[in-house]
Amino acid sequence: MSGPIVVYDACVLFSAQLRDLMMHPALAGLCSARWTDEILDEWTRSILAKHAGVSPESVARCRTFMNSHIGDALVVGYEYRTPTLTLPDPDDRHVLTAAIHGRATAIVTFNLKDFPDEILSKYGIEAIHPDEFVVRLLMSRPTEVVEAIRTQRLQLTRPPVDVEAFLTRLERQGLPRTVTLLSQFADQL
Repeated sequence: MSGPIVVYDACVLFSAQLRDLMMHPALAGLCSARWTDEILDEWTRSILAKHAGVSPESVARCRTFMNSHIGDALVVGYEYRTPTLTLPDPDDRHVLTAAIHGRATAIVTFNLKDFPDEILSKYGIEAIHPDEFVVRLLMSRPTEVVEAIRTQRLQLTRPPVDVEAFLTRLERQGLPRTVTLLSQFADQL
């Protein structure tokens, strides 16, 4: 493994395409992804509440896949520290605790305001938007990241998704800088 150790907040796991985008660099060893059962429980509740057509069994299969394919992703034994931390939303403390316990340097989240720099910096952790996270990966290891993303796109077979549609979907996910950079590699995607 090389690359940063990061905790994925539940919000970046919600969308299947974004979740896959977060998973493929980890599967390729470009980063080390971390999460907890608590994060996955939050993700599961959100998926089942907002997508009536998704079955609990399919979410459970996805969760099992995530835990089995990223073998060291599941952070355990962190809970004792959660009550000692302070964040604007107390319900987010478990994410910071997991990052501390999992030795992460970043929490990848859309909810940056919930993880203030002045608190996270005490632990050597930053909150980073998924767009910024992918851009940093692309800037540091473009060939490997493009290949991981190509693998993701090519696995979309029902129906197949061409590069332009794939990038459009990423832009809709809130990743405009990622799309701008990836556009330079469109012939490799």
